[in-house]
Amino acid sequence: MNAHRKAQGQGEISIPEFMRVVKAEAGELGISMDMLKRPLNTGFSGGEKKRNEVLQMALLKPSLLILDEMDSGLDIDAIRIAAEGVNRLRSPERSILVITHYQRLLNYIVPDKVHVMARGQILRSGGKELALELEESGYAGYGAEAA
Repeated sequence: MNAHRKAQGQGEISIPEFMRVVKAEAGELGISMDMLKRPLNTGFSGGEKKRNEVLQMALLKPSLLILDEMDSGLDIDAIRIAAEGVNRLRSPERSILVITHYQRLLNYIVPDKVHVMARGQILRSGGKELALELEESGYAGYGAEAA
């Protein structure tokens, strides 16, 4: 975190202050102190790993987030919790690219814009309604590779 802060021209954060920030952010994501004491991702479920990833994003506050199929392997509750964490990171100073094939994630992270891509090309763009349309009709009209 200090390396990230230094790259942004900010001063270092002390260990006690870092721990206060981590505990506060972890609490917002439902991450227990016991989970924070475990070695990173050792014995974590898919949902616990995802919450840890969202915690790291919350701490580092990057200007661009790329979330590639973040709903993969998660149960409904884990998707909701992770999505709530991502929604807390929404800001005019931050861009979030969410890559998904399923509407269920977009029920929680409502997109501003939706793009259908295939073979490196954007084939169609629209608002959140486009995602709902895709849920109904699928990607067949865009070719087998569309995502």
